[in-house]
Amino acid sequence: MRLSRIIMALTVGLAVVAVPAAAGAAQPQPPADGTQQPPPDYPPQPAALTLNRATIVIGESVVLTGTNFGRNEIVDITVSVAPLAASVPGQAPARRSDGTAVAMTTVAYPQPGPAPRHLTARTNARGRFTITYRPSDVGRLTFTAVGRTSDRTASATLTVLPHRRPHLPVTGDSLGTPLKVGGGLVGAGVVLMLGSLAWRRRHRFGMGSTR
Repeated sequence: MRLSRIIMALTVGLAVVAVPAAAGAAQPQPPADGTQQPPPDYPPQPAALTLNRATIVIGESVVLTGTNFGRNEIVDITVSVAPLAASVPGQAPARRSDGTAVAMTTVAYPQPGPAPRHLTARTNARGRFTITYRPSDVGRLTFTAVGRTSDRTASATLTVLPHRRPHLPVTGDSLGTPLKVGGGLVGAGVVLMLGSLAWRRRHRFGMGSTR
């Protein structure tokens, strides 16, 4: 009886000692040389290039913002220009009163010089950069940014519209309606004036005959 109690006490003591040892063995142990293990690598987020406006008019500026590029690296930005389609959304042609379309002509505005087709920007410690660009070409511009160190790439598209004003040619069609209206008003005035003179003459002669 006493021997069984002794065996049970030894078994419980060994179990208590084995639990902390097993927990310590389950935890990762630092290397024997004392160096720290590097943190696990996570896949980087894709780079992005955004514009503060998707459509501008020639002469205005746009702000480009790049994110998730390499830290403190130089980013090369190339600009390619494609012509606009024949009909641009939101640019309805002007029309006359009879419904015919008015010819449009592009207004040329002086530019300080052609805008560069290659830009460079430097990111900050978070891989972010911001630059301002003023296009000198009308069309659909595509910006492509490539990080020199990270080789990350992103692109964005901008639509640059021209200044437009209606060009009204001096033709018979454009002047026909105003001339017709004016001629009608003049004719009506003449008829009223002649009628007034005739009424006055009749009234004057009628008064004389009654005397």
